[in-house]
Amino acid sequence: MKTTNFSSHFLALLCIAFVSCTTLVAQEYFPKNDGVKSKNDNYTAFTNATIIVSPTKTIKKGTLLIKDGKVSAVGTSITLPKNTVKINLEGKRIYPSFIDAYSDFGITPPKSERRSFGQSPQYDSNRKGYYWNEHIRAETDALDSFKFDSKKAEELRNAGFGVVNTHMPDGIVRGNGILVALNSKDSDAKRLLDVKSAQYLSFNKSRTSRQSYPTSLMGAMALLRQVYLDADWYAKGNVNTKDLTLEAFNNNKNLKQIFYAGDKHNALRADKIGDQFGVQYTIVGKGNEYQLIDEIKNTNATFIIPINFPKAYDVTNPYQADFISLADMRYWNQAPINLGVLAKNNVPFSITTSELKSLKDFTKNLQKAIDYGLDKTKALEALTTIPAQILGKSNEIGTLNKGMQANFLITDGDIFDSKTKLYENWVQGTRNIINDMSVIDLTGEYTLNLSGKTYTITFSGSAEKPKVSIKTDSIKLKGNATYTDNWLGLIIMDKGDIHRLSARILSDSNTITGNAQLSNGATTNWSAIKKTNSLKTEKSDKRKNNLHEIMPITYPNIGYGYAEKPTSETILFKNATVWTNEEEGILKNTDVLLKNGKIAKIGTNLSAGSAKVIDATGKHLTAGIIDEHSHVAAHSVNEAGHNSSAEVTIEDNIDSEDINIYRNLGGGVTSMQILHGSANPIGGRSAIVKLKWGEIGDNMIYSNSPKFIKFALGENVKQSRYPTTTNRFPQSRMGVEQMLIDYFQRAKEYETLKKSGKPYRKDIEMEVLVEILNKERFITAHSYVQSEINMLMKVAEKFNFNVNTFTHILEGYKVADKMKKHGVGGSTFADWWAYKYEVLDAIPYNASIMHNVGIVTAINSDDREMSRRLNQEAAKTVKYGGVSEEEAWKFVTLNPAKLLHIDDRVGSIKVGKDADVVLWSDHPLSVYAKAEKTIIEGVIYFDLEKDKQQREAIKKERNKLINMMLNEKNGGAPTQAPKRKVKEELHCDTINY
Repeated sequence: MKTTNFSSHFLALLCIAFVSCTTLVAQEYFPKNDGVKSKNDNYTAFTNATIIVSPTKTIKKGTLLIKDGKVSAVGTSITLPKNTVKINLEGKRIYPSFIDAYSDFGITPPKSERRSFGQSPQYDSNRKGYYWNEHIRAETDALDSFKFDSKKAEELRNAGFGVVNTHMPDGIVRGNGILVALNSKDSDAKRLLDVKSAQYLSFNKSRTSRQSYPTSLMGAMALLRQVYLDADWYAKGNVNTKDLTLEAFNNNKNLKQIFYAGDKHNALRADKIGDQFGVQYTIVGKGNEYQLIDEIKNTNATFIIPINFPKAYDVTNPYQADFISLADMRYWNQAPINLGVLAKNNVPFSITTSELKSLKDFTKNLQKAIDYGLDKTKALEALTTIPAQILGKSNEIGTLNKGMQANFLITDGDIFDSKTKLYENWVQGTRNIINDMSVIDLTGEYTLNLSGKTYTITFSGSAEKPKVSIKTDSIKLKGNATYTDNWLGLIIMDKGDIHRLSARILSDSNTITGNAQLSNGATTNWSAIKKTNSLKTEKSDKRKNNLHEIMPITYPNIGYGYAEKPTSETILFKNATVWTNEEEGILKNTDVLLKNGKIAKIGTNLSAGSAKVIDATGKHLTAGIIDEHSHVAAHSVNEAGHNSSAEVTIEDNIDSEDINIYRNLGGGVTSMQILHGSANPIGGRSAIVKLKWGEIGDNMIYSNSPKFIKFALGENVKQSRYPTTTNRFPQSRMGVEQMLIDYFQRAKEYETLKKSGKPYRKDIEMEVLVEILNKERFITAHSYVQSEINMLMKVAEKFNFNVNTFTHILEGYKVADKMKKHGVGGSTFADWWAYKYEVLDAIPYNASIMHNVGIVTAINSDDREMSRRLNQEAAKTVKYGGVSEEEAWKFVTLNPAKLLHIDDRVGSIKVGKDADVVLWSDHPLSVYAKAEKTIIEGVIYFDLEKDKQQREAIKKERNKLINMMLNEKNGGAPTQAPKRKVKEELHCDTINY
């Protein structure tokens, strides 16, 4: 029976080769000049197979019937038409072919337009009739650039894929994609399943444009928001001219929206924009989503996840091993669990090959993900039904139900098992052979009996060209094997005896029988019995035995992260020296009770109850330090593409994993204003945050946060230090003044139109400037010289508002009286001077002079190192100007709180205020003082003793990870060279996008 099945199967394959080449022809109305017109109406039936119709539906001993590239029927009791070619797939499985929902197949991305040295940036668009910003390219049609790539198609089919969704990966709005069947034997007329499959977006600029804006992540986000507003304005018929980009954007709104985020935090940023405009994006991730799984789940988005696990680092050189951050080591260690974590948390996702350097890694990485916890059903869904759902094509692809595209795989076992062989990948009813099904695989270990002697024969390698290993009595013998057309030839060399064996392999059986010619010329029969799944099982077990221990995830998932997010506690400090910053002054031997995130009681002999009691005898308790001017915890600080960037906000741009947050906590800092830089006169909006280490950026921002924006004056904004590389207005200090007047005048006119009830184009930039005019948003102005300080106050007074804070203001001592009259505060450096021309007149007495005149004065950092020593910076004002210790301490606590309009919540120790306090080992202005505990809203975010424990734990973890990587390398796994990643230190003038 098995011989008959094989023979009929082989003949059927010959028939189907003819059928698949003749059934799918060009449209019948095309003229043909090559003979009589004919049409093949044959069906093809695949019988006796285990058919995985969908990830949750399997048919055993089933039949799949196809015709004209579609599934005609599937089931166990199917009546086959007379004109049916049958293929017996007994012992085989049929799966739906895979779908890649995110690809650039057949499309060559453009080369980058790189600026040469000395070349000015491009500010205006070179395109007419399109949107003003060249990085918005909604009009891009992937079909215009598409060319079917037969070689790449074959590679994808060999990996199990039948359909890909491809696009032009260029720009912030990238236009529409196309859905392509990987059918190399037909034309695009057959292959193209959808010529407008989705609209694509990202935060990345176009490589084909030199247009400078945006120069930052926050700029890209602001631009995308403005595009949504402009598209709506255009759709309502409010624009007299044609904008082909906005027309395309509006036309594409009904398509699936696929957003390339490429990172867990960017995924949250993209979702925030989508929520703002009522769009649910499908988000392309990175593979690190497991690190923020709760937040990822809350997006309610479907994800497309690359499966490009990082290689282990080559850590054989101890010096180079020190280059590698713990975060990068952990990512190598933890990345394989990502898909499993997503699945267990019911986050829908599909899998893409888009980030793989070699498609050969796809199957290996997928099996690795399964080994590390990905359920096989979820894996199949991620490759079939979910990408079909993403693309709105569940009625065409992704399953093998009746009427679906005949895209399917034929295997000899579980598709996700490393020992399974993929034989064929049928795409639109067209057969593609990957491994010849007619070749019977001998792989495995056999016990061979020959003339009363027992040999162990092991076949390995490919089915078509097996390698052989021969042993007897544990002694390895010489020999070789040939295998052609299922005829096996085997030579055994045993102590001078040469035996020649042959056999006809007629079925995939556990027994091989044949004839042998012995070395003495005699002939005999022989047989070999296979040990069940021996070699394949060993291979699978070996892979699973190589699994490494997964390091625990922390919050954030870098060094000094917490195993669990800390929570608010009831804490009683006993016998502390309390710096209240209130009328009570400094209180000796005083107790302070923190409860429910607030300062609950201040006094002596307070009862503890269930509170954590901390003996603060001989120690000092103060309000947490507040840094009025910082750039830590930001991905970028400047949107330098325009002379005004009021539309951007640092709140979009918070880097909650910046280690400087933790270091600042170690310096007693609890709050800060993260400011935009000084690349332009009107900068971006601020983020006022609490340093809640382990939380995402949005959870660090003050609730009901006061509204601030950064302005700048001086050398930076007029670009005096790089005049040959820019032509952006203004180029002079007088130009800065006129530019500010112009923008505020425009804002006034904008508000007048808005209040008139007439239609108006909502402009995010103008909306922010109107807030300034209405005294709803406060200005922190980067400043140095007196003339410009005077100028900005006069401009503000001209438009009837006040500047809130001059920051830096190193010539504030010259105009302190005018500042007092205007009502502006000053936030300055303690003793920085002479680091550029406009600072030549700076003096260390500046802070004390402004303070003595009655100006609310603060000391700020503008520097990641200084920010964790602000207590010492404040102490300098005692030396330079004789400021009292209590007043000096207010320079970094209560005064910046007043400048930021948060002094009702923080800045002093007062009942009812937020429990943001620091316990110091010594006088807080002393160079010997250490922050022993830094607490925000009753949560201990820094503990000196715990910090020591963490340092030791980090050493142990690094050592464990290094040993794992050494084992990987010793086991033959490929590695990557160590890389030193140093986060750029951000200052006012940093441009880093």
